[in-house]
Amino acid sequence: MTVKRIWHGWTTPANADTYEKLLREEVSVGIEKMNIAGLRRFEMMRRPQGDEVEFVTIMEFDDIDSVKAFAGEDYEACYVPEAARKVLKRFDLQSQHYDLLEARTYG
Repeated sequence: MTVKRIWHGWTTPANADTYEKLLREEVSVGIEKMNIAGLRRFEMMRRPQGDEVEFVTIMEFDDIDSVKAFAGEDYEACYVPEAARKVLKRFDLQSQHYDLLEARTYG
């Protein structure tokens, strides 16, 4: 069964572009280089929220064992590199995991 790993982080508008660049060029690339069996997709989203900018990442894995291959036995613990921690205002300490029940594509 497919597992979605969801995480949220917030930064200031002044740091948002810096964090986005870090997310695109270092975090996601570093995860790709890990060659994790069962990692199928990595999504990055951004939206302004008043005096903060929210970022959401969604990683798609084949199963919970694939998540553990990425994050370890304490698989709910978040993965936030030190460089990202320096520009984030706050972030989830744990990632949420959901079993994908169904996906429909239209158009």
